[in-house]
Amino acid sequence: MEAVVAVFAVLFVLCLVLGAYATVKAVGAAKRGVDRTIGQARRAVEDQTLRAKSFAQPGPAGELAQLRLTLRTSMRATQDALYAGAAEDESLKESIALFERLSAHGQELDHELKRLESEPDRATLAERLPPLRERTHRITQSADALRWAAHDRARRFADDDLDSLSAQIGVEADALRHWTSTEPPPGAPAWGEPSAEPAPGDADRRTPPAATRPDPDTVQDRSRPAITPPGRRPAYSWQKKPRPESTT
Repeated sequence: MEAVVAVFAVLFVLCLVLGAYATVKAVGAAKRGVDRTIGQARRAVEDQTLRAKSFAQPGPAGELAQLRLTLRTSMRATQDALYAGAAEDESLKESIALFERLSAHGQELDHELKRLESEPDRATLAERLPPLRERTHRITQSADALRWAAHDRARRFADDDLDSLSAQIGVEADALRHWTSTEPPPGAPAWGEPSAEPAPGDADRRTPPAATRPDPDTVQDRSRPAITPPGRRPAYSWQKKPRPESTT
């Protein structure tokens, strides 16, 4: 009895542990989902704000907003392309490592551009714009190069696979239409069909002489018995069964 109670106690404890573990995992997944959603919403709002500033504010302030928007758009598109392609292509892991190093420079530039948005001195801001513009162009150009290289690599793999598949389908189609290459010439009889004009001497070999050919009537008469036995009458379901004769 004590062993049964101990087994039930162990099972109960295991159920509690598994339940707690599942709850922690579910809460963590829900938290990550909420954080991801909040981050995406925050980025979308910030991008819309930068787009509005680039159109509404002329001069250096509007150009700063445009530089930030260009930088963020290029880096995010490259990040999505590389991480999505790395799931199918192991060679992109090195590209991701290079992109992470480039992302550090991009984030530093984005923070610097964001600080300059609140700069009241427009003259100083205009002096600092050319090197910032050059840095933004270099970073976005490198990010675009990685992204387009990943796209070209994926398209190249798809083209190679399509070429190989087309060649295999062509071979299979030719194999399915094998009769087109072995079709007999016109006028030749098909396999199993008699020739239209028999060769000389074939008729004599195929047809036995009349003297040796047996008469069908004679063969039928020999196989027929002298007296035909009476056939059994068919019994129908509606007929009455004959009564047995009385022995008395």
